[in-house]
Amino acid sequence: MHSSAVLLIEFGSIILGLGLLGRVAARLSFSPIPLYLLAGLAFGEGGLLPLGASEEFIAIGAEIGVILLLLMLGLEYSASDLVSNLKAHYPSGLVDFALNALPGAAAALLLGWGPVAAVVLAGVTWISSSGVIAKVLGDLGRIGNRETPVILSVLVLEDLAMAVYLPIVTAVVAGVGLAAGSVTLAIALGVAGLVLFVALRYGRVISRFVSSDDPEKLLLVVLGLTILVAGVAQQLQVSAAVGAFLVGIALSGEVAEGAHTLLSPLRDLFAAVFFVFFGLHTDPASIPPVLLPALALAAVTAATKIATGYWAARRAGIPVKGRWRTGGALVARGEFSIVIAGLAVTAGIEPSLGPLATAYVLILVVVGPLTARYTEPLATLWTRRRSGARGETREEDGERERTAVGD
Repeated sequence: MHSSAVLLIEFGSIILGLGLLGRVAARLSFSPIPLYLLAGLAFGEGGLLPLGASEEFIAIGAEIGVILLLLMLGLEYSASDLVSNLKAHYPSGLVDFALNALPGAAAALLLGWGPVAAVVLAGVTWISSSGVIAKVLGDLGRIGNRETPVILSVLVLEDLAMAVYLPIVTAVVAGVGLAAGSVTLAIALGVAGLVLFVALRYGRVISRFVSSDDPEKLLLVVLGLTILVAGVAQQLQVSAAVGAFLVGIALSGEVAEGAHTLLSPLRDLFAAVFFVFFGLHTDPASIPPVLLPALALAAVTAATKIATGYWAARRAGIPVKGRWRTGGALVARGEFSIVIAGLAVTAGIEPSLGPLATAYVLILVVVGPLTARYTEPLATLWTRRRSGARGETREEDGERERTAVGD
């Protein structure tokens, strides 16, 4: 009874605190994500007041938060939209890999950590946080923007690539043989392909099965189906987030609209818990020793993500302002990066890799909402100043020419 009471007190205090932080962020017209993370740091390992009783409950809530964030992303698009976006934007995925995975691999090699750590750190710097970006796009009211499909296409390509990458990196860090690694990879690809095939071929059947005029029944069926598929996908070495995303893709029409309305409050609640959980498991004392390399790597890969988004949006015919918004929105790293780093930490590959990845993700998960909001206006201001300077130079040149003619 005592432990149950403590759990309720701790969890209730967290939810209340998140609500108050959300109000502060709304007053400042600012994304609440950095405040949620700082709250997690304050009450996590090595923080001001570590929490104990509610940690396991928060961990489960954090997993549900990631699943709901990806489900809601999937509900925005149909299976046909997904396939057309993949066909149209796969070059952007290749550019994304080249610009963002290679700096992580190079950093690991320069630090002398070896090829296995290079494979791991490449994934940490490559993959953007679908959860953070989905939250930021909603906070900024950009879900309906013209550049949003480009952003989602890049995220989808990354998330689907994780279905291939995660089994590979799991086999690499575990040191398993080629045969065992190949079997794991084949199972992962088969499951992801099967779910996508079912979504494409039988999406309408699934929507009819899930459909209900009763909001309560619709909520329970959609939520239960999503968590079930996510769990099965994770059990078969496929990301739970990818499974949840594909469930959202499979649902369409009125079912998708109804589920979106019903699940939005739950998504916001559990997404906030996810960000707090991330902070709870970051020991502030482990960050200072790796802060400088983490800052350098964050600066480089923030720039390369912005370049990736700009290139992808330009290729899609998006105007210049939308290109900058696309690049700024893609900067945040989060859940996948932590999962990848966790595999290496568990295997004992490199003691400093875990703290470096944590500091790196913490920096970019805080910077990401800022770049999403301010990259476009700052780029516009810089362009105007350059144009103005060029205009002043042309006026001065013209004045000198007129003076010379008069002389």
